[in-house]
Amino acid sequence: MRVGSSPKGSPPLWLGAVSTRPFFAARVEEVIDRRIEAVLRALGWTERVISYTGYGTSESIRVLGRVVLVPRRARSSLGRATEELIRRRGFRNFFSAACVRVPVQIRVGEAVIPLLTDRGGYFDQRVRNHGLPPGWQTVEVRSPESEPEQARVHVVSDDTRFGIVSDIDDTVISTFLPRPMIAAWNSFIRDESARQAVPGMARMYSSLLSRHPGAPVVYISTGAWNTHGFLSRFLKRHGFPAGPMLLTDWGPTNTGWFRSGWAHKAESLLQLTRDYPNISWLLVGDDGQHDAAIYTEFTRVAPDRVRAVAIRHLSPAEQVLAHGIFPDPAEEGEGTTGIPWVHAPDGRGLLAAVDGLPQID
Repeated sequence: MRVGSSPKGSPPLWLGAVSTRPFFAARVEEVIDRRIEAVLRALGWTERVISYTGYGTSESIRVLGRVVLVPRRARSSLGRATEELIRRRGFRNFFSAACVRVPVQIRVGEAVIPLLTDRGGYFDQRVRNHGLPPGWQTVEVRSPESEPEQARVHVVSDDTRFGIVSDIDDTVISTFLPRPMIAAWNSFIRDESARQAVPGMARMYSSLLSRHPGAPVVYISTGAWNTHGFLSRFLKRHGFPAGPMLLTDWGPTNTGWFRSGWAHKAESLLQLTRDYPNISWLLVGDDGQHDAAIYTEFTRVAPDRVRAVAIRHLSPAEQVLAHGIFPDPAEEGEGTTGIPWVHAPDGRGLLAAVDGLPQID
């Protein structure tokens, strides 16, 4: 078995160069996080591993997660249940204490892979020659003080040729992003049970995947990793097929104060082309943010990796809330690569449009 860190690769041409030296705000953030961690450890808080859904092929799997500090009572079954109930009020998802650069072990079968979390407590590890069969599998992850955590990994068969990449915000869940006040209300204040799914999208994904057994669906969003638990419960409750989510860590980066949502989505798409060299994707998004523009650029960079693009049209009310203005149809990009694009206001309309495409069969 060989082990390797997640390959960064070269940045796409439209993203520019990426600095390897942390921005000063990121260095300050790490100092603050270390001091908070020290105080909480002195108060008796202990480590917990939070696993995120991973993915892979017969060659390698990608295991993702985070190590945080929690009160000792939260390690009991009752404590976990109580904490989970409290976190259903959105703002609680964003309060966590990272374990900075602590050791972690991933166990796959009899093999144990050691690694360190990053300055935010996150880990993103490749495990090669893992020996796991295709399908949904679990691996064990633990830190020195934590209980073992079972991380789910979707191992895709090497003969799979179709997959779905889906945006989340306003594509599967109504969030009215990116207007800050409305986004903050939806993300921080409202109970998660009050959030609404976009009509027909779950049925669309399930219908398409039923024709391609074992095909992956990968959800990409500029949302924070802190919301992974909520999003997983939301997708399950509304009947969306399970799949890995590629989220991001809000806050300072190597290059500035905030992360670029455009760069995150573009880099995630390019990473999927490396991870799944035999798959061509149906790209699904909406016209409320930059999905159309990002997908247009991606079809130009890797036209052989895209079967079609499906864009959900936001309603006039959603457009006004998201942008403050009505959309300009002239700004919708479709590229010149010959890849088909379909548009509809919901999943039912998109499914009907996609059904007519020979590229999806």
